Amino acid sequence: MIGRLLQVELLKIRRKGLWFLTFLGPLGVAALQIVNYGVRRDYLLQQSDDHWLYYLSNVSSFTPLALVLGIAILTSLMTSIENETKAWKQLLALPVSKWSVYLSKFTVLIGLLLTASIVLAIASLALGLALDLDGKIPYGALLEYSFYPFFASLPLLALHLWLAAVIEHQGVVMTSGIISVILTFMAYYLPDWMIWKWPTLQNDWQEPLFSALLGLAVGIAVYVFGMIDFVRRDVK
Repeated sequence: MIGRLLQVELLKIRRKGLWFLTFLGPLGVAALQIVNYGVRRDYLLQQSDDHWLYYLSNVSSFTPLALVLGIAILTSLMTSIENETKAWKQLLALPVSKWSVYLSKFTVLIGLLLTASIVLAIASLALGLALDLDGKIPYGALLEYSFYPFFASLPLLALHLWLAAVIEHQGVVMTSGIISVILTFMAYYLPDWMIWKWPTLQNDWQEPLFSALLGLAVGIAVYVFGMIDFVRRDVK
């Protein structure tokens, strides 16, 4: 049953252009560094003796905003068909459970974001090689900057999917997404316990892994809460 629902969701996102947005985000982040190093390469190379690590830190500075904005857009589009056509009742009239429908949407969204993280890692590596940066490639830092924000952002993914699934008016959903982007942009001023700060991997312990693990744990909890609420609600 889950397999068939996943196939249906994958067909839906092909029509909504979600794959295009999935690739656009990480490639856009890499493209910003093309402009950055194209305009002031000499200045940037003078900022640190470790050219690769400094380059990756520049890439990672844009990753959280692109990730959170992508979550807001993808979750809204994922549920827009059912909300706009009021098709939730028709969908759930089929021999499928509400929890399986919710799980299939969450699974597809995780797949999209994980794909975006893989594309970001490949694009960052390829651009770094093209820039002919000195020193050894820090593969550990490359994976950290590419995938830790994904795990750290899981609470936001679960939260926005829940809002998109239970709130019929998509304007409210997109407004919540804009608020999330603003809060992520202001992450430096937020306390460590706020989930909007976690994708930046900043915390008082100076340990990015802490943000990633916390995001994974809280993300699962928020997902379970959202699924239970969705299952208990009457479908309109």
